[in-house]
Amino acid sequence: MTGSFAIASLDACEVLDSRGRPTVWCEVVLGSGARAAASVPSGASTGRHERHELRDGGDRYDGRGVRRAVRNVVDEIAPAVLGLDARDQEQLDATMLDTDGTPALERLGANAVLSVSVAAALASAAATGTPLYRYLSELRGERPVIPMPMVNILSGGAHAARALDLQDFLVVPHAATTFSQAIEWVAAVRESAVLVAESRGHHARLAADEGGLGIALDRNEDALELLTDAIERAGHEPGATVSIAVDVAATQLVHPEGYELRLEGRTLSAAGLLDEIARWCESYPVCSVEDAFGEDDWDGWRRASVRLPGVQLVGDDLFATDVARLRRATELGVANAVLVKPNQRGTLSGALEVLDHARSRGYATILSARSGETEDSWLADLAVGWGSGQVKVGSTTRSERTAKWNRLLVIEHQLGPGAALARFARPAV
Repeated sequence: MTGSFAIASLDACEVLDSRGRPTVWCEVVLGSGARAAASVPSGASTGRHERHELRDGGDRYDGRGVRRAVRNVVDEIAPAVLGLDARDQEQLDATMLDTDGTPALERLGANAVLSVSVAAALASAAATGTPLYRYLSELRGERPVIPMPMVNILSGGAHAARALDLQDFLVVPHAATTFSQAIEWVAAVRESAVLVAESRGHHARLAADEGGLGIALDRNEDALELLTDAIERAGHEPGATVSIAVDVAATQLVHPEGYELRLEGRTLSAAGLLDEIARWCESYPVCSVEDAFGEDDWDGWRRASVRLPGVQLVGDDLFATDVARLRRATELGVANAVLVKPNQRGTLSGALEVLDHARSRGYATILSARSGETEDSWLADLAVGWGSGQVKVGSTTRSERTAKWNRLLVIEHQLGPGAALARFARPAV
């Protein structure tokens, strides 16, 4: 039986992500003949604590080619993993980490390693004749759970050419009882946001990297006002059925004197930024704030965690899907939710370790896509099979985004009327 799950061959090539930049595609074939392929994402707003994404340099694709990473899959990773049981994810991933031999996968590249890690999991599921989400949930002995979606409506920062200082304004349809209802509500809010923006004289038909609206506003706070009005126009009571999540992406705002809001011509101290965020949370139906402070501003995070106990405070750059940084945060009482991005860690087992550690410490977990995505939908299966509780993949437009939402709609259909939609649990005050 083990032989049928043994890795028999690997293949890899260079493909394009949603921003037209190269990424790594890998196919894993098992002894049984079962095969599966995966392509990996890439971020635009990346923290310095993420695992290394290997690029070629030179002239091709402005230096962004991944032929070196592809060669590493075929020439170095394949000889190391052939014959391994693909079901043993931890052994497979550990073997690749050992083959690389550097702290942050600088030699082989996290993009090369992750492509094999994901493709092997998909191939194992295929060999058992079950979809990935069910394969993963059965391994964990848990029920599959449909995640609550966090959906991008307005974008700025690195996702929309700095149309706004803050990176993303999202909605959470927390009163929805099914995933299909949640997506229906969100789609209505997005359409309403277009109408509200155009009624105020803005051009609102351009899509940012993750499918959100790229609207040039005068102030960052204008996005909160617009989105609150859009929720109401879509027939919902802001804060009661649908709320707002904000991704500040504060690492991108770090300035020698604090945090710079270029759009408004202001530079705020950490205390000033916290005052601003606290005011937003009081004045608008904000239920979640991501990366409120820079990736190494532990004092700013600590102060925010004390002052905003009823808000979901999400660490992305802060944690970089790294369990050591998460442990430090739990010791300091910093944040209460973790964004989990498999490509930040480079392996599925590493990402799952972070998710499980966060849950064991009472932190909420959100499985997240990246700004440079592909049409693959494996992230949706991970969210259901791992029981992440929340998922964030972008807006309701652009096929690399809808691929994930559509996969979740299909999974909900397959699970039937008893499918459970995870509840959005507000942190206890």
